Amino acid sequence: MKKTLTALAAGAFVAGLGLASTAFAQDYPTKPITVVVPFSAGGPTDTVARLVAEVMSADLGQQVVIQNVGGAGGTLGAGQVATAPNDGYTLLLHHIGMSTAPSLYRSLPYDPTTDFEPIGLITSVPMTLVARKDFEPSTLSELLEYIKANGENITYAHAGIGSASQLCGMLLMNALDTQMTTVPYQGAGPAMTDIIGGQIDMICDQTTNTTSQIQAGEVKAYAVTTPDRLSNLPDLPTTAEGGLELEIGVWHGLYAPAGTDAAIIARLEAALQAALANETVVSRFAELGTVPVSADEATPAALTETLTSQIALWKGVIEAAGVFAE
Repeated sequence: MKKTLTALAAGAFVAGLGLASTAFAQDYPTKPITVVVPFSAGGPTDTVARLVAEVMSADLGQQVVIQNVGGAGGTLGAGQVATAPNDGYTLLLHHIGMSTAPSLYRSLPYDPTTDFEPIGLITSVPMTLVARKDFEPSTLSELLEYIKANGENITYAHAGIGSASQLCGMLLMNALDTQMTTVPYQGAGPAMTDIIGGQIDMICDQTTNTTSQIQAGEVKAYAVTTPDRLSNLPDLPTTAEGGLELEIGVWHGLYAPAGTDAAIIARLEAALQAALANETVVSRFAELGTVPVSADEATPAALTETLTSQIALWKGVIEAAGVFAE
């Protein structure tokens, strides 16, 4: 009888834990939520995060606060979230770098596939090839020939190892079989400042960081890395039009630490989908040359599939390029 009572008590305790967990999830959130962006403020991923966070705040009834934790190509911020409490109050908004880090870094302090709970995709942002406004080439074809002829005499900016601008530059140099002199920055914002100031020759970066400068004539634009031209930059040709095999979009996703309650993940997924359907978000994304993903893609399953397939894709590209970080 004693053993039976003990077993019953244990069962009641476990059941109580389950009820407590469910009740907690139903009450969630009861305080502000921090979304870590593993890049500097003012950069393209930060722009996406702040647009989405504002509408998610309204849907969740609690403020969603952006915290910029830059450094090491996004791995510092991602590592911080990987070890954060899995209570739904610390999230990660990361881009394509989540899938390249396992191949770029020999000692990555987290596993993108096991240390996080995917919440959903957000958007896939096109890239643009831009340069200082007095850069010699006038067209994409002229730019490609100029790079081949001048190689390391050209300075190419990027926002650090694993950044979208570094990945795009890697693909560009591979396509042309020519190396430029790369100049790493602590974020895309400072890199763009030096492009505008004429200290650096060129960069390939997301439209969220280049559209306003292109439209203002502060930089010289050569191409967009999408199959079709963009409605907000209709005069900008695609890379394919110039005979360049370079097509890349920088997808973004939202994650929570591994082990986060499924009910909390579901609540965050719903808030994310509400944000991506918001007219203001749709309009602002359009101004930046991108669109929110569909409701079917703003899900844990879609983000999991994208992350897994992209890790495999970039592994081959990075190993062929021989680019690694310690």
